[in-house]
Order: sequence, then C-alpha cells, then structure tokens
Amino acid sequence: MISIRTDLALEATEICEEQSTALDGVVVDTKELEDCTITTVEIINEIGSKIMNKEIGKYITLESDLMKFDDDDSREKVINYLKDELIEIFGTDQSKKTLIIGLGNWNITSDALGPRAVSKTLVTRHIFKNYNKDYDDDFSEVAALSPGVMGITGIETVEIVKSIVDKIKPDRVVAIDALASRKMDRVNSTIQISTGGIAPGGGVGNKRKALDKSYLGVDVIAIGVPTVVDAATLTIDVLDLAIDNLIEVSQENSEFYKMLTKLKEEEKYQLIKDSLDPYDKNLIVTPKDIDETIENLAIIISEGLNRSLHPGRA
Repeated sequence: MISIRTDLALEATEICEEQSTALDGVVVDTKELEDCTITTVEIINEIGSKIMNKEIGKYITLESDLMKFDDDDSREKVINYLKDELIEIFGTDQSKKTLIIGLGNWNITSDALGPRAVSKTLVTRHIFKNYNKDYDDDFSEVAALSPGVMGITGIETVEIVKSIVDKIKPDRVVAIDALASRKMDRVNSTIQISTGGIAPGGGVGNKRKALDKSYLGVDVIAIGVPTVVDAATLTIDVLDLAIDNLIEVSQENSEFYKMLTKLKEEEKYQLIKDSLDPYDKNLIVTPKDIDETIENLAIIISEGLNRSLHPGRA
C-alpha cells in the first residue's frame, strides 16, 4: 500500500515501481512533446484503485518547466497543451452546462489556486438566462464559484457544491484545487487532470469528503497543481543524495554498503516522518516565490478552461 504522501497518480505509479508492486488494473501511457511530457494513468478496475489508493478514472499529468516562467510565450504553450487535453475530456458538445468550483482557502497562498483561477474564468450562465438561450456557437453555459473552506464558512464544501448542483443542474463539475507532490521539482510545474473526483484540501493535508460523480450525480473533472510538498517527502530527496554519496565512498560489498543499497523508500519515509513528528506532525513546504507562481498558474488554468469550453476563445 502507498503511504508516501502524494496526490499525483503519476507519482503513485513510480512508488509502486520502486516497491516492485505489479500495476494490475492500471494502464500507463506517456507522450513526449517539444517541451512538455504528458502521462496518462488510467485506473480501470477496483484492483488498480486499491493498489494506487485512488479512484477509478483517468489521471492526465502535464509536466513542463514552462509553468515556472512568467512570460507570454511560455504561458501560451502550456495553455494550448492544457486546452487540448481538456477538449479530449469535455468533448465538443456546446450544449453541456459546466459548473467550475475553485476549492481552497483564499487566505493561504499555496492553497489559493482554485479561487484565483475561478476569478479569471469566463462565466456565461447569466447571459444564457437573460437571453433565454440554450445554445451558442462561440460559448457554452458556464457558472463558477469559490465556496471557501469549512474553517471560514462553517459548512462542508461538498454540501455547498451539492446544493448548487441540485439547484442549477449542470452537466458536469470542474473542480480546481492545490495538490501535494512527493518531489520538489514537480511543485508548480505539473498539472493533473482527473476524472476520478477530488477530495478538497488535499494540498494542505486536510482532506474532506470527496467531490465525485457518486455524490454529486454528474461528471466531476478535477484540475490540480502540486503547490506543496510535505517535509518528510522533501527530506527523502536530500537523504537520497546523501545515501548516493555514501554508497560512492563505501567499500563495495561491505555491510554498510549493503545496508545503504537495501534501504527501501517507505523505510526512509517512516524514518524521516518519525524524526519530524515531535516538531510538527503536518509540516509542509512551498517555494518562496509562491505568490507570483500561483498567479501565473491561475492564468494558465483559467485560460485553458476558457478556450476548451468556449470555441470563440480558442
């Protein structure tokens, strides 16, 4: 079972490979583009779901260092990659109604991706209602909301979303949230699109009841970016470097050498986690430039959604 903390299906498959766990019920496909790697992990049955500790569905991961650059050319490339993947999931039926939910706490920068992205999305439901329209060649019907978190509202996020879904009856819900990664180099440079739903609060280690089709009654597409890594997983990276250096200077076939080469990933994780527990049981780390990065990522995600949902913006 995967215990190392990550919200990325791609990283879950990597952990399984490190643990020599067979990926039964899981199909992985990778395509390399000029400056972006796109990996699709599809969990096709309950066996795969149990192995991966994730719901059945597709998990599409876009990895590109372009997300870290705050310039129009870099943003444009990533937006188009994201748009193409979203169109594959949404299809081209312009009559479908979409509700976009920005999950997260707008008062915590690393958890504010959802609200920031929602603030930049093109909403059109009011126009469709005012003009009594059911269809438009250039736009689809879109509503958007940032419901906040229970610590601010006193209401579970899923209860708010469920009540809105029951009232306005969209055909699908798109939920945007911050995630957690196991690798610092994937933070703020990775986008995951999922059809398996999402548990709000994953990025800051405070998962709530999941937003998924079984609860909401409509398709749920989740879009997330890892904005944090917990201290234990980050320290593993440093420990790996130290172990590699020790292996290089250790005498081959010595007991110390054998011990280093056999130290398993989960053993390292538990060692670090136990060491950090006396200081803070939920310590997370985010880059120092998170303010500018979140703004850039919000533009990328909102514009990717705008272009995939509204042909007139493509």
